[in-house]
Amino acid sequence: MVVHTVFFWTRDMTAEDAARFEAGLAGLLRIPVVAGGWYGPPAGTPDRDVVDASYQYGLTVLFDDVAAHDLYQDCAEHQAFIADFARFWERVRVYDYQAAPG
Repeated sequence: MVVHTVFFWTRDMTAEDAARFEAGLAGLLRIPVVAGGWYGPPAGTPDRDVVDASYQYGLTVLFDDVAAHDLYQDCAEHQAFIADFARFWERVRVYDYQAAPG
């Protein structure tokens, strides 16, 4: 399982823009090669030195393998999401890892 986690720092979003962005995130999770996932704002957990809650949205997408991840990166829906919302991003960070069975 490949875990693809993305953090978005956004700017200049109206409530309508934010609603559209969230709908776009939800749409990414419906792409056929996606095995599952979640999105949302920081959880509001207590402040600690190791916690970075400075982002506005997090997205976690699960893939069965690297091949599915690669298909997702190039698929029309993902590319349309980038084209539609990149203007709102101040910063984006991606962390991908190979999940060990647990």
